[in-house]
Amino acid sequence: MSDGVKKQVPLPFVYTFTAGAIAGCTELLLLYPLDVVKTRQQLDTSAKGAGMMETFRNIIKLEGPGRLYRGIIPPLMLEAPKRAVKFGANGYWGGVFTNNGQTKMTQSLAIVTGFAAGATESFVVTPFELVKIRLQDKKSTFKGPMEVIQHSFKTHGPLGLYQGMEATFWRHTWWNAGYFGTIFGVKGMLPKPESKQAEVMNNFISGTIGGFIGTTLNTPFDVIKSRVQLSGTGPWSYPGLYQVAKAEGFGALYKGFAPKVLRLAPGGGVLLLVVEALSAVFRKQLGPPYI
Repeated sequence: MSDGVKKQVPLPFVYTFTAGAIAGCTELLLLYPLDVVKTRQQLDTSAKGAGMMETFRNIIKLEGPGRLYRGIIPPLMLEAPKRAVKFGANGYWGGVFTNNGQTKMTQSLAIVTGFAAGATESFVVTPFELVKIRLQDKKSTFKGPMEVIQHSFKTHGPLGLYQGMEATFWRHTWWNAGYFGTIFGVKGMLPKPESKQAEVMNNFISGTIGGFIGTTLNTPFDVIKSRVQLSGTGPWSYPGLYQVAKAEGFGALYKGFAPKVLRLAPGGGVLLLVVEALSAVFRKQLGPPYI
């Protein structure tokens, strides 16, 4: 029996894929320098590493402002498929878990859906992340992405680009589960929007909080991932967390957290704003039952 509530059918994968791609490139171009600073802090294995602003100033002073955008080509090439897969997979798995919108989405399902989307995303992003990390390293002598790829193939074969895959898996599953689960919960707590401006604000608030929660959950795995991908070897994620905490202190698991959260908290809001805006346009074009 129908409960009288109109069920909105999830958008086809190609539309959520496209919306995610455009949103990802927008967010990256705005906030990439923070990612460079984050990586530098995570690769610093000293007990007392430099802070965010000190790292930022040192890069500009010693290497020049252009260094803040070094390595942007791989993530720019990646950002479209990465974010596209993130939102496309989330939409796909959401359709699977809700029987194409016939079952009501809950926060638990939103978390499970995000986890599945993160797992899917990790298979796409690992090679791009490896190239980016090796270009962002302070001691990097690689001239560009192709040289990193050639070196990886020469030293470890085709699967060399998938070094750090396990840590990348955990980084993305925890972020997506936290991000999409939080968005669902926060939207449920916010007043129902009665205008377009209120809807935009709700999306930005929920996306920003989601980005903060996702970043808090996944930063330790990001630290492990960065180190494994730079060196080409290292421990599995969970034993690695213990080793880092033991050698450098618990705080080392959150190296790079400040620039990371400053990027991915508002970045999460930007992502959701762009995705929701484009989704609304797509739904209007497609008509019922998508609106």
